[in-house]
Parts: sequence; C-alpha cells; structure tokens
Amino acid sequence: MAIAFIFCIIFARFFYIQAVWGSELVYRATDQWNREIPVVASRGQITDRNGQLIAGNRTTYSVFVRPNAVANAQYAATVLSGTLGVEPNALLEKLQAGKVSEITVARQVEKENIEKLTAYGLAGVYYSRDNTRTYTYNDALCQVLGFTANDGTGLSGIEKYYEDILCGVNGEIAYSTDIVGVETENSKIVYREAVAGDGVRLTIDMDIQLAAEQAMRSVYQSAGAKKVSCIVLDPNNFDVLAMVNYPSYDLNDVPRDDAQTLNALSRNSLVSDIYEPGSTFKILTAAADLEEYYRGNKSAFSPSYVFNGSRTRTVDGTKIKCWSDHSNGKHSNQTLAEALNNSCNPCFTDIALALGKDKFYEYLTAFGLGNVTGIDFNGEALGMLVPQALVRDCDLARIGFGQTIAVSGLQLACAAAAAVNGGNYYAPHLLKSIVSSDGKTVEEYSPVLKQKPISEQASRQLAAMLEGVVKEGSGKKAYIEGYKVGGKTGTAQKYEDGHIAAGKYVSSFVGFFPSDSPRYLALIIVDEPTGTYYGSAVAAPVAKEIFEDIIKIKNIQPFE
Repeated sequence: MAIAFIFCIIFARFFYIQAVWGSELVYRATDQWNREIPVVASRGQITDRNGQLIAGNRTTYSVFVRPNAVANAQYAATVLSGTLGVEPNALLEKLQAGKVSEITVARQVEKENIEKLTAYGLAGVYYSRDNTRTYTYNDALCQVLGFTANDGTGLSGIEKYYEDILCGVNGEIAYSTDIVGVETENSKIVYREAVAGDGVRLTIDMDIQLAAEQAMRSVYQSAGAKKVSCIVLDPNNFDVLAMVNYPSYDLNDVPRDDAQTLNALSRNSLVSDIYEPGSTFKILTAAADLEEYYRGNKSAFSPSYVFNGSRTRTVDGTKIKCWSDHSNGKHSNQTLAEALNNSCNPCFTDIALALGKDKFYEYLTAFGLGNVTGIDFNGEALGMLVPQALVRDCDLARIGFGQTIAVSGLQLACAAAAAVNGGNYYAPHLLKSIVSSDGKTVEEYSPVLKQKPISEQASRQLAAMLEGVVKEGSGKKAYIEGYKVGGKTGTAQKYEDGHIAAGKYVSSFVGFFPSDSPRYLALIIVDEPTGTYYGSAVAAPVAKEIFEDIIKIKNIQPFE
C-alpha cells in the first residue's frame, strides 16, 4: 500500500514536470543557450497641425556586456569607462561579480563613440541601436510635450499620455551561445525587426505657439512676474492652438539632476493649477443673465435695464465693494453692457443674487466649472467650487464677480469660448490625428460637443457687449484698428493661508476675434506682476500683440 502511494506521488510529480512545468523548463534551457540584443523601435514623431516636426529622433546606441564572455575584466572596464564615460570601479565590480548574464553599460551613445569602441574588439561587448529624442524648438511647448526617460519611455505630457501610440514594438537579434554566454562558432542569428511607433499630430499651430511664446516671455520680463501663462483656442471646436507656461526649460537639456526645479518648470499650470479669476468671470455671469432673460425669467435683467450705481452692497452682514470708488461717475447708473465696460462688481452681485443659488449653479455646471474639461492630458485640476448646499448669499454674491471660486486657465478659456461662440461647449483637445510611420492617417479626431450652456441669441449679444469692452471700456489696450476684438479684463487679489496677500495679484485678459464670428480666443494670465498690476494695463496688451501676430501669420484681412 505504501509502495503504491509513493509510486502515485512520483507519477504525479513526473506528470507535473512534463505537462505543467515542461514549457517553462524548455524556455529556461533555451534561454541558457541563447542571447538576445534588443533593437529599440523608432519612437513616433510629434508634429503640429500643419505637419511641422516638433519631436523626432536621433539614432544612438545602447552598449551591453556579458561578463562570462569578457576575456579581461580590468581591461574591458578601463576601455568602456574611457570611451563611454562610465565609472570604471563600479563597472569592474559588476563584471567580476558574475551575478547577472548581461549588463547594460550605457544608453544613447553617439555613433562616433561606438566606432571607437568597436576598434578595440572587446570580447563580450555588444551594442544595438536605440533612439535619442530630439525637440525642434528646445523650450517651446515644453510643458505640453513633456519628456522621455533614458530608455525612451514617456514620463510626462503628451509623451506620456500617448505612450502606447508613440512607443512602437521593440525587436531583437537572437543567437546561440555556449553555457558561459560565448557566441558559438556556427551560431544561427535570428533577427526580429522593430516596429516603429505611430506619430501624433497635434492641434497646436507652431507659428502661433512661437508668437505666443515670444509675447509671454516679453511680459514676464517687463512685468517682473512670478510666472505667466497663455492659451489660444479655436472657439469653433476647442482645438488648442497654443499653450504657453513661462518660465520654461530646454527639452533637449532636461534638468534631471534637480527634481524640484524640473517638477516646477515642467508643470502645465494652465491645466493643473487653479486661481481666482476675478473680473474675467463676469463673462459667465452676464451670459447666465442674458440667457435667463431670453427664456422669460422675470428675475433676470434685460440688456436695457439700468443698475443702481451704489458702490457697496451688504449681503448677510458682509460688505461687498466695487474695485472703483465711483468718483469718476462712470459707475453711477449703467446697463449690463456698461457694467462690463466698467467691470462694476455690484451689478454682477445683483445678477447672481437675483438668479438665485440653484439657477446660477446650473450655469456654473453647464460652463464646466467644478469639473474637468476632459482634455487629453494628465493631471487636470477640478477647480474649486463651493458645494451648492453650503453656499450662502454672501458667497453667491462674490462668485458673481469672480471671487470665492477657483478655476484652471483651461476651464476659464473653454467657458468663455462657449459663451461667445454661439453657446457650444466642446471637449478641448490636443490630438488632431494619429499618423503611421509611412505618413498615412490612422485616426482623425472629431470635435465632441458636450453641452450648450446658452443659446446663440444670448451668445451673440454677449459677444457684441464684449466688443464694446475693447472699443470703449477696460479692454482698450487690446483694440486693433479694423478688426472686431472682444474681451474682458481681470485683476484678482491672491490669498495665502486664507488671508489676502498684500501686494500680490493675478492680472488676466480673455480676448477673441472677430467678435461677431470668433476664430481665435486667447487667455492671458500674469501671476504677481510688479508695479502696475491691473489686467487692463498688463494682460490686455499681450493679447493684442498675439492677435496682431496671428493676423500676419494667417494673412487675415480687416473686417471693417
């Protein structure tokens, strides 16, 4: 009985080894007698919407050593360190330890160094092609593009988001060796070709991007700002035409040794950071009022309604003031269009309170606030919206003119675009199409309409009012003779530890043209300018500069 039991155990073990473990053992045995040199796939290119190359590749090489096949470890370590710049003692230790069958000595080695190394004829040393990522415009668009690791894997930005498309499939060169890893005399070499990654064509227009980069770099220096940001959208489909964050860093010389600096400079603030928008937010409050008026809501104010010119409102015992002391008489009695021109806070407080918390929050949600826009980019911020159930009248009053609420630059740009483009809110996008390595379009991105926060009627009237802001109101410094430019300025105080930070402001401007049929919309944000800090003086002129450049680039003729 015992003998039969032992026999069953042995039989079961044999069956397991043969049927279950067999394929694994065959693989291990084969692996002992075969070696593979990886062939890195060419990473897909990144181009702008017009096909201009933004990110490409330069052929470089990876160097490997098989310690068991090295004839003289000391000599090999000396040659490799002298040729490739690696630390000799650490390499020698690895060569003599014999714990691994293969060591990666260096990646992204230039061709001339490989030629020098080959001349030594070192046994056990091999190399294969890899790629070094190169960026045509150095620091331009750096926070959007992101960068790759030394092995070519995307670590941030578009490089990371579309890694599966860009990476391709690596190949290999396989051949047989003896038990210690030395290539056999009659070794059969098997080559598996690498498959290049597909390319990514962005919605970015590099001509507009470079113009925006120059304008933002200039205001950063002249205003002595902490940082500056700009986004340019096509309001008709929310294609991102330009996205600038400055200061920036050189993608061809990434500061990898300073993690803190790299994290700060590589952060796409327009997508990942939030701020209190101030008066640029009045665009949305005005949009909500106009839409409710046309829907017949008796609580809404008509375009011809004349608001009381009082400088102060008291809500829930809290005094809410206008930025102006009203001494110039402009804020006395004014219509909605005039309130936008003068950026008068109490008028927008009146609108928010008249519509009420529930109705006003419907519009905040419809304009995408308190939620992500859905852009194809990692790390998008939600913004900060006080939960509706907790909102008091004094909070609602402040939200009406852009306080007690925080948005990302992208959120505000998209909301403003929907307010003036006929009332259509699209999902913003950076990908225009996917292109194969031989130049054929694999997939084309189609605009996605997410919602319609307001009607075309309300949108057209609002756009006309915002044209008035640039013609005769606070946005005069964005005016371009012969072109219909609309926009709204903003100047918001900054908060630190829950308190107003003395002397610290965010200056901004949202502009678009032509106002009666918008084709370009730009949001300019200047964080902590020194000296003059009003959005009308700091940010509006930058939008004008960018729009004038676009007019030249696209050869746009005057509209009037």
